[in-house]
Amino acid sequence: MAEFWGNSQDLSYSELDSFPEFLLEGDQAHQLQSLQLDHNQITVLPRVISAFANLITLDVSNNGMTYLSPELVRLQHLRTFIGKNNYFENESIPKDFGLLRSLEVVNISGNQVTEFPMQFTELHHLKCLYLGSNNIRHVPNEIRNLIRLEILYMGGNKIKEIPAGIGNLVNLQSLVLCDNRLHTIPPSLGQLTNLKSLSLHHNDISLLPLEIVKLDLIELSLRNNPLVNKFIKDLVFQPPSLLELAGRSVKLNKVPYSQEDLPPTLLEYLDMAKSCINPKCKGVYFTSKVEHVKFVDFCGKFRIPLLQYLCSPSCSTSSPHVYWSSESDTEDESVPVNRMKKVLLG
Repeated sequence: MAEFWGNSQDLSYSELDSFPEFLLEGDQAHQLQSLQLDHNQITVLPRVISAFANLITLDVSNNGMTYLSPELVRLQHLRTFIGKNNYFENESIPKDFGLLRSLEVVNISGNQVTEFPMQFTELHHLKCLYLGSNNIRHVPNEIRNLIRLEILYMGGNKIKEIPAGIGNLVNLQSLVLCDNRLHTIPPSLGQLTNLKSLSLHHNDISLLPLEIVKLDLIELSLRNNPLVNKFIKDLVFQPPSLLELAGRSVKLNKVPYSQEDLPPTLLEYLDMAKSCINPKCKGVYFTSKVEHVKFVDFCGKFRIPLLQYLCSPSCSTSSPHVYWSSESDTEDESVPVNRMKKVLLG
């Protein structure tokens, strides 16, 4: 059932299978500023949409829509366009979509877009862009033009690489790149000084750039990446064998011995001793060793896994997920509210 409040028209869930042309009667089209057509069966947004010259918000999501008329670009006052959960492909988006200069919010998540629409890089007033759950494989460096962007959602695509130009989005507060095929992220991400939330889970990331420590994040999600999976696995290493423990005890305590003092197996084992490569550790190891994760100071208080190095289990810290910085000038255990609250590793 249609509902009309002043300059807003809500026709969502109205079982419409075509554009409601009765809205063209009288001056109603000219007066409308908000039009909700979501959750119907309207497969085409026709050229008559240009009659709604003062429209500010248009929602055509969940319609099975496949086509947007080029006349859509005549809506020069349009600030919000929501077209999520349809069947839009790249060809469905008008070539002159970039002429919608007033647009601040665009949501076409849940469609069939395979390439980042270049038209969107011309929307210089854009603040929120949602492109999740498509089939996007490539992000152009021209994304650097969207300098007013505050929210960028590109989770659930097939993106393998993020261009360095993303570092130009200095107003970005939330960046969602989860559920893609990323192997790394560009060092330029460290330039996003206003970024508060970064979602990178479910990718193929094995290494993070050191520049990420410059960020002042509230939330960072890294779970289900090779970097973190390896880290979690290493935390659950098997305890050394009795032979290993005996050998370490002899070496660490510099116990004097002769061939008559120790069993042959232990004597032979002692020749295999290796010094721990951790310069702060004086211990040794034999066969029970782990590839450990090096943690780098993050946000002045937390440490995140950035690199890996070989170390003995005796050098492992007992705090598995968040590490205090031992190199910081302050050892205050109170965490300021503007520091990271969540580090989602596993």
